[in-house]
Amino acid sequence: MTDVFLQIERAGVIPVVALREAAPAIALCKALSKAELKVVEVTFRTSAAVAVIQQVRDRFPDFLIGAGTLTRPEEVQAAKDAGAQFAVAPGLNPKIVQVARRMDLPFAPGVCTPSEIEAALDLGLSCLKFFPAGACGGLAYLKSIYAPYAHRGVRLIPTGGVGPDNLADYLSHPAVAAVGGTWICPHPLIESKDWTAIEQRARQAKQTVAERRRSGS
Repeated sequence: MTDVFLQIERAGVIPVVALREAAPAIALCKALSKAELKVVEVTFRTSAAVAVIQQVRDRFPDFLIGAGTLTRPEEVQAAKDAGAQFAVAPGLNPKIVQVARRMDLPFAPGVCTPSEIEAALDLGLSCLKFFPAGACGGLAYLKSIYAPYAHRGVRLIPTGGVGPDNLADYLSHPAVAAVGGTWICPHPLIESKDWTAIEQRARQAKQTVAERRRSGS
């Protein structure tokens, strides 16, 4: 894996945010920083994504910031230009992979079937987003599709349906590099500017990661 994905694995959890405007970005990242969770994925589901990434890169140089939901080549270019250090997508599009590779942007495509895992491996990718994790069958399904590829060095980042109730279970599986989710920074807390609650959620997630790793799981 690249150094970026090793950093993600050390963090263990990636807060996923979709900000409708850039204004809350600084306060949000301050809350995450207080919890010592210095990684965030900004999704391209809104027009504010580029501005958010730029602001975070300017104000928080020690953060690892990624761009999510990249489904068009021009979004990859925009994410890279804004300062994103890694990127993920809900699906596996060879065109997106090629553009990201050309821009030297570490990229984890979304997979949820054995065929997609094999296609990703054929493209030289081994760190993959498992999405939508919950709807696909959760940890039981992850175990099933991972087993035939364990010897290939596949690493998975489950996203979609992951939260505090199943975070520890996902982290216990050796294939899981980290998990991603919106539960740390949900829209209602961002809209109400409840940065304390976001900080607490981030701390709880970090604690779960630490406990799992201390146990050797």
